Amino acid sequence: MFVEVKARDGRDYGMPAEAVSVAKQRRIVQLATMYLARHRMLESRCRFDVVSVDVGAVAPSVLVFQNAFDAAAT
Repeated sequence: MFVEVKARDGRDYGMPAEAVSVAKQRRIVQLATMYLARHRMLESRCRFDVVSVDVGAVAPSVLVFQNAFDAAAT
């Protein structure tokens, strides 16, 4: 499992998870592939989650998006 964590102080620029663009997803998939190759785990299944942390609210909120994207879609 690979996890990208994004935090924002307020929503002036959107939700934190929205910062995980397609370009960012491609980079994460590329790095994950390099990691799996280095550890001889290319045949292993993996998933890509995104954790969105909003610290600007009265009470900070955390949202977890499991399987937020996959390698084939990037």
